[in-house]
Amino acid sequence: MSHEILSVLEYMEKEKGISRPDMIEAISSAIIGAAQKGDSAGQDLRVMINPKTGALKAWSIRQVVDSVGDEQLEIHIEKARKIKPDVEIGEELELEVDPAYLGRIAAQTARQAIMQRIRQFEKDRIYDDYKDTVGDIVTGIVRRRERGDLIIDLGKAEAILPPRERVPGEDYAPGESIRCLLLKIEQTNRGPDIILSRSNINFVRRLFELEVTEIADGTVSIEAMAREAGYRTKIAVNSNDPKVDPVGACVGARGARVKTIVRELGGEKIDIIRYYQDPIQLLEEALKPAVPRNIKINERDHRIHFEVIEDDLSIAIGRRGFNAKLTSRLLGWKLDIGKEEKEAVGFDEKVAKAVQGLNVIPGIAPELASRLVAIGFVSPEAFEGVSTSDLLDAGFTEEEATDVLSKVEAYLQQNV
Repeated sequence: MSHEILSVLEYMEKEKGISRPDMIEAISSAIIGAAQKGDSAGQDLRVMINPKTGALKAWSIRQVVDSVGDEQLEIHIEKARKIKPDVEIGEELELEVDPAYLGRIAAQTARQAIMQRIRQFEKDRIYDDYKDTVGDIVTGIVRRRERGDLIIDLGKAEAILPPRERVPGEDYAPGESIRCLLLKIEQTNRGPDIILSRSNINFVRRLFELEVTEIADGTVSIEAMAREAGYRTKIAVNSNDPKVDPVGACVGARGARVKTIVRELGGEKIDIIRYYQDPIQLLEEALKPAVPRNIKINERDHRIHFEVIEDDLSIAIGRRGFNAKLTSRLLGWKLDIGKEEKEAVGFDEKVAKAVQGLNVIPGIAPELASRLVAIGFVSPEAFEGVSTSDLLDAGFTEEEATDVLSKVEAYLQQNV
């Protein structure tokens, strides 16, 4: 059994990173537990394994007494002194057990127990290795698909990318490299499960932190984010240094930085805007190129009502309402979007207004004013240079023409 133990020690130390002392303790405990369930039941055993050779030694620990009540745990003083002459009553005496005998009675059970402890060691090591990387981006290789989950090999451990944490439309084949956010470590009956995500908003945040040095060093800060995975991400950024343009820093020279992130996200659109504490300013920035009008804020319900022209309505709302949802999440306000109604002025309304313009001239009846408007006389000033013959040519009688021009002249003289 020593050869098997040595092989286990060497393998676990080299391949799994489990220290030899930890494995020796685990194997010793497993052997003792297995032996106590067999012919050695009831005994108090001590097992020692040589870390260099894997050699196994075992002892049964007995209490020295003058009257034996339990042979498994006690030994008579006379018998004990044949083994150790100076032993006294009350002391403990260790009797060596034949390792071969111990091995026969415990081998199979111990092997199972050892494997369980090894698996537990591996699980504990996985947790220790990855607990400090939660929230970071990791790179792995897609290995297989299990019940809809993608199993990702991270090198030291396998992780899970569940369907809920994947981006709609993305698909990966075994052998492909993949980058994900290490979202959390879930403790289950099987041990710790490493859960990955590509749809979580913090995946985009970490990509920006890795790609944009100004964010990494704190010069530029991400103040607000909203994401609809696979469709669009909106990110509002601010700068602690007035000399640094936060939007330009995130976009990069010729868009190099943001293009790298967009490629990683499979073409997902990214809107980078400047952050404003004023929700109205932030709304105007977030909706560009649409322009919000008639903005009304309801502080009590934390709602903003605004209108946009008809051409901007589809831009403000977006496909399946995503743009409106993202803008709402980015601001932290509920949004009510309406279409701005333009007053439609028809011909009759225009004529009526023009007639009202002539009504300021005393003595001109509405019917006569309508006839004048119909030929272009929409205001008193329009009669400048007009003669009686001009009105006669337009179908007015001489009496009507003379009367109109005299009244217009009188009005203009009074209002000079």
